[in-house]
Amino acid sequence: MARTPLDRIRNIGITAHIDAGKTTTTERILYYTGKSHRIGEVHDGNTTTDYMDQERERGITITSAAVTAVWNDVRINVIDTPGHIDFNIEVNRSLRVLDGAVFIIEGVAGVQPQSETNWRLADRYNVPRIIFINKLDRTGADFYRAAATLTEKLGINWIALQLPIGIEDTLKGIVDLVTMKALIWEGDELGAQYHEEEIPDDLKEKAAEYRQLLLDTALSVDNAAMEEYFDKGDVSIETLKRCIKRGTIDGTFRPVFCGSAFKNKGVQPLLDGVVDYLPSPIDIPGIRVALEEGEEEGQNPDRRVIPAKEDAPFAGLAFKIINDKYGNLTFVRVYAGVLKSGDTVMNTTKGHKERVGRMFQMHADKREEIKEVSAGDIAAFVGLKDTGTGDTLADQSDMVVLERMAFPVPVIDISVEPKTKEGVEKMTLGLQKLAGEDPSLRLRTDQETGQTILSGMGELHLEIIIDRLKREYGVDAHIGAPQVAYRETITKSHTEIYTHKKQTGGSGQYAEVKITFEPKERTTGIEFVNGTTGGSVPREYVPAVEKGIKVQADTGVLAGFPTVDFKYSLIDGKYHDVDSSALAFEIAAKACFREGMKKAGPVILEPIMDVEVTTPQDHVGDVVGDLNRRRGVIQNQEMAGTSVLVRAHVPLKEMFGYISSLRGMTKGRASFSMQFHHYDPVPRNVADEIMKASA
Repeated sequence: MARTPLDRIRNIGITAHIDAGKTTTTERILYYTGKSHRIGEVHDGNTTTDYMDQERERGITITSAAVTAVWNDVRINVIDTPGHIDFNIEVNRSLRVLDGAVFIIEGVAGVQPQSETNWRLADRYNVPRIIFINKLDRTGADFYRAAATLTEKLGINWIALQLPIGIEDTLKGIVDLVTMKALIWEGDELGAQYHEEEIPDDLKEKAAEYRQLLLDTALSVDNAAMEEYFDKGDVSIETLKRCIKRGTIDGTFRPVFCGSAFKNKGVQPLLDGVVDYLPSPIDIPGIRVALEEGEEEGQNPDRRVIPAKEDAPFAGLAFKIINDKYGNLTFVRVYAGVLKSGDTVMNTTKGHKERVGRMFQMHADKREEIKEVSAGDIAAFVGLKDTGTGDTLADQSDMVVLERMAFPVPVIDISVEPKTKEGVEKMTLGLQKLAGEDPSLRLRTDQETGQTILSGMGELHLEIIIDRLKREYGVDAHIGAPQVAYRETITKSHTEIYTHKKQTGGSGQYAEVKITFEPKERTTGIEFVNGTTGGSVPREYVPAVEKGIKVQADTGVLAGFPTVDFKYSLIDGKYHDVDSSALAFEIAAKACFREGMKKAGPVILEPIMDVEVTTPQDHVGDVVGDLNRRRGVIQNQEMAGTSVLVRAHVPLKEMFGYISSLRGMTKGRASFSMQFHHYDPVPRNVADEIMKASA
């Protein structure tokens, strides 16, 4: 397969809130680019990118599927990402390796919570993006109101490149504000042709107004374009497109497109927009190398950037692992250089060599074998032994480590036990493989009960994992009721001295440690400082102290939950020439933690969720009252069409089974979504309940 020139590659993601139409839009893109000869529909369960059984049964996207398509001689690698908050990790890692994104906003509801979350993620990774306001054929759709939510919810500077002609069941086309022509589709059916005509009279004034806004905003990024405008009173289409592309890439503004993917209106112009305005790998600076140990973001402005070049040492980032019938597939975004199957590279994150077996270009779950990959490509590698999500693969001549990914905190636990003794090994292997694929899934063994505890992002996330465990690994398991993933922390500093002394026949055990425990800000993790002087604790025993506390921190002093966000400093200690050992210091550190933490104002933390309920107006009072009873704090209420959006922060503990009670009080007319927001100390009465239950 001939290499595609770098300027003719687009690596894009399609992302949105659940049910805004991402997968439908992706299906249309595949159809119009000739990759699919039939069109899949989410409601028929036969889409290309939703290829897992669980996705087709539920009509949702769970994993981000990679597909490759060609439009106007440009190769577009598309990743369709999930909208459900439980699978936010998929969006996170996709945005991390993409050069551009299409954000789909629902034409009725406008910007919804998951769109906000994904938008902030895209901000974190500086991903250029264009916006497609979809579902304008639906009852209650309003392009201008949906666009206004871009300002209200996201606070962004957006410019319309299109306006709809008609709305709801009269939607028939769009006004293209770049060419100032109307595009009219000849029917709703798939593959319907469209033609250009003059802008309808009733839209001429509005089109002129929005065209002026477009010119004022877009031309401000380019002095030569401004001069052309002042000289001639207008600019050429080429000049305008150049300005829009520049502003899109540097984030000065966000272009807005519109249409209805389901009714096949607006998809081809959206594809033109991807090609015209989103960057190729060489339109952006490249990927930065990772921060050094202890280095803060922004501290080192000269941090090295790896530009997209084929004639450079190989550098790529593994962003996704899939175990399927063909074996272990590692998805890699190639940033620089060329790699051939059979080559050996370094996993610079873990410090070992990996030999690359076969390589595939993916079309969802179908694949096409390729012999080499080069800068700008996204491909799946087979045969990597120990490469995880976020690991860097690099040439041995330039062993760079690329910027890492941030992963969310799991907030919900379930216990998993196989129904048969034979199932233990299969279950352990299956869960390890699933956790290898999904960094937002955590596994641990409860020290007291010996049970396997699975931690995930939500009930649906864990339900899918258990379903996959059964279907893919043949493990039937007893599943405990979902439990809140509580944490413990401390609220004040305390210094504790502990002496571990044990005398038996022969040599004894001796170690004394003096450790100061201090609280840290929420979500900053655990930090160790060795503050000893004069060899009071020999250097070879210090790692044992650090390890002892880290191990013990998995079991807090109040109710046995992991302890987080504290700093511990070893400031002094004593040892014995004969009786001291690393084990003795580890035991002393563990006991020092158990004693010291009790005196440092320990508290239990609970996950607080950002909940958004969409309800008809006549049920707002019931919904708000119910959220207040659940210890919720109402953040705001606003109109969205004929419905009301109620946003609140509610403890996760109070949200179990919420859907059935919400349906009951609103006669099935309300819906809700929630995502993790932060951890907060639990009230005293709730803490007493939790401690009693764990005793």
